[in-house]
Amino acid sequence: MKYNNYKGNMEELISQRLIEIQHMKQVKILYAVESGSRAWGFASPDSDYDVRFIYVRDKKEYLKLESTKDFLDWELNETLDINGWDLSKVLQHLHKSNAVIFEWLHSPIVYYKTPESEKIKEISQKYFSSKSSMYHYYGTANKNYDRYLLKEQIKYKKYFYALRPILACKWIEQKKCSPPVLFSELVEEILEEEMKQIVQELIRQKAKMTEDETGKRLDKLNGYIKRNIEKYKEIIANLPEDRNPDWQELNRLFLDIIRD
Repeated sequence: MKYNNYKGNMEELISQRLIEIQHMKQVKILYAVESGSRAWGFASPDSDYDVRFIYVRDKKEYLKLESTKDFLDWELNETLDINGWDLSKVLQHLHKSNAVIFEWLHSPIVYYKTPESEKIKEISQKYFSSKSSMYHYYGTANKNYDRYLLKEQIKYKKYFYALRPILACKWIEQKKCSPPVLFSELVEEILEEEMKQIVQELIRQKAKMTEDETGKRLDKLNGYIKRNIEKYKEIIANLPEDRNPDWQELNRLFLDIIRD
């Protein structure tokens, strides 16, 4: 479904959808952001909106003996991709230093936030793991390189899905903290000078192309990505385990939020 005839803007439509979710699912949304290419800053003209949210249920729902689904898939079409995670799932994944949660918490496009979400963001840095996060980004780059970047004609958006994780690995290696979500910040601060012109031209080309358009393979960029995939595979293997094993602060935050 395309919303070509929608009279308001997309932010208003997304806000309406969040209100619907709270009413129909009887949950409280704590936080809602844009994820994916729009948050990363390299959306195509026809990119959809990847809306991710964190929600909490009534406290009685957490006391049931039977297991309860801890995510909501709300809408998926050509324009909107909306789904969310329960607070318990989010905090469990923070304990694992899940890079996806860190990206949600630092998205530059925030549709809705609450004081509770600020507490989640504040505590998250205590659970950041360089090794876990770097492994996530390495895996993403490796998968996208092997699956999409070895053909003669390539969807240029796929370059960003390999290049951005490489730059995220470089950021973590140098700064030992969660990387920025915006691709432009990574390029400006982390990318080597000799690669910037190639990447800036790629950004210009991508901005004109639809999601399915292809272009000729960029061998120099392929070589850069491949070398760094091999480099970070070795670096990660030698990194010490640095995940925070403590559950106390996450448990305390969880209880504080569901009591409200």
